[in-house]
Amino acid sequence: MYEFKDEYLTGIQMIDDEHRRLFELADEIYNLKNEEFIPDKYDNIRYILEELKEYTLTHFQHEEEYMESIGYNQLFTQKIQHNELREQINNWNLEDIDENQDGMIDEILKVVTEWLSEHILYLDKKIGGR
Repeated sequence: MYEFKDEYLTGIQMIDDEHRRLFELADEIYNLKNEEFIPDKYDNIRYILEELKEYTLTHFQHEEEYMESIGYNQLFTQKIQHNELREQINNWNLEDIDENQDGMIDEILKVVTEWLSEHILYLDKKIGGR
């Protein structure tokens, strides 16, 4: 379902590679949502959330360091958006996951989908001049 396409390319190899991984994580979330043979998805959701938290921290650090190195003029805007997503991810409560697994998967998927389709297409592509 989630596939990294040329339209998401920034022209910066490191950033593009990391964005590909974010698409893979989105696809894992989507596949978990549609998995009918796992009645209790708590551990899977928790694992994906932890990986998403760690990976976005690493990716944002790399992306911000790159933008600083080239004197990117929209770095401040990028940092604000990165911080908003970090905060949103960190505010997800593991207790809420257990009580409403399908709802939590839907929420995670919604946030990740919006990030991939909005942030990468309209902000990150500008970093590479695309």
